Amino acid sequence: MSDKNTQAPLLDIRDLSIRFNTDSGVVHAVNHLNLSLQKGKALGFVGETGAGKTTTALAILHLIQSPPGEITSGEILFEGQDILRMTEAERRDIRGNKIAMIFQDPMTSLNPIMTVEDQIMEVVSLHTDAKGEELRNRAHEMLQMVGIRPERGKEFPDQFSGGMRQRVGIAIALACRPTLLIADEPTTALDVTIQAQVIDLIKHLQKMVETSLLLITHDLGIVAEICDEVAIMYAGRVVEYSDLRQLYTKPMHPYTQGLFNAVPRLDSEPGGRLAVIQGLTPDPTDLPEGCSFSPRCPYVQDICRQEALGLKEYEPGHFVDCHFPLGMNGGLGA
Repeated sequence: MSDKNTQAPLLDIRDLSIRFNTDSGVVHAVNHLNLSLQKGKALGFVGETGAGKTTTALAILHLIQSPPGEITSGEILFEGQDILRMTEAERRDIRGNKIAMIFQDPMTSLNPIMTVEDQIMEVVSLHTDAKGEELRNRAHEMLQMVGIRPERGKEFPDQFSGGMRQRVGIAIALACRPTLLIADEPTTALDVTIQAQVIDLIKHLQKMVETSLLLITHDLGIVAEICDEVAIMYAGRVVEYSDLRQLYTKPMHPYTQGLFNAVPRLDSEPGGRLAVIQGLTPDPTDLPEGCSFSPRCPYVQDICRQEALGLKEYEPGHFVDCHFPLGMNGGLGA
């Protein structure tokens, strides 16, 4: 996928494929994925559960468990260097330092037997020369940054609410001022009010720390709040990539259009039924030939069942993996 900007992207994933060898067969989790993110930008990574979003994020950090996981092809270029070709020592230096991740469920990522300030101090001590009181001051600074009183740093994760635990996770992720922050569905486990607070916090801190953001989510509303660009993922592939305004005003892949049609609207008739995408996501151990969305696509043609096109730039900066993109001349949904 060519980039519409002249500068090299901060993150450039090329032809990435990941599979898992299981007793049920080979799971093709990520399939020839291409994705790029510019420095200082926020990219929304959207798709249904099981699309391969989190697997891609873990590959960026080289945390795919092997076995059963295996990266079978591709490059993950970060600041021009291929993470997959680095030594483990070089990757450890990047994790938590230049690339950090906020996990979906903070209770599974926080250590239950360490105080929250000790967990922040541990990350800072791994990647800086700070020691003693300087470390503690840095931890307190990070807690204040996410809206937690420094004196609560001596408490343990189970003494915090879900929203506050997520704030601790954000403080840990940002402790070393990473160049790239990956947020894996950071609001899924939270109630609606706390979701809004966490989203506002991430948006504010992303600008303040000047970090790039890869936001993994299935919520198009959250993407509209935070992101500059959007990548839509289906069955392990990016099927549409564009800046926010282009994608929201003119979705061109039938799957993207289906996602937008399924979002409740304020002007909908009372009691009306939401639109649904017919069918089910394909079995990753038995993906269909051609376009993976073809069994569910209302515009499917014979060529769609025979071969996948791959991302093609139909408009400047607007890439679509579809033979007949909607709204284009010849597009079946035009």
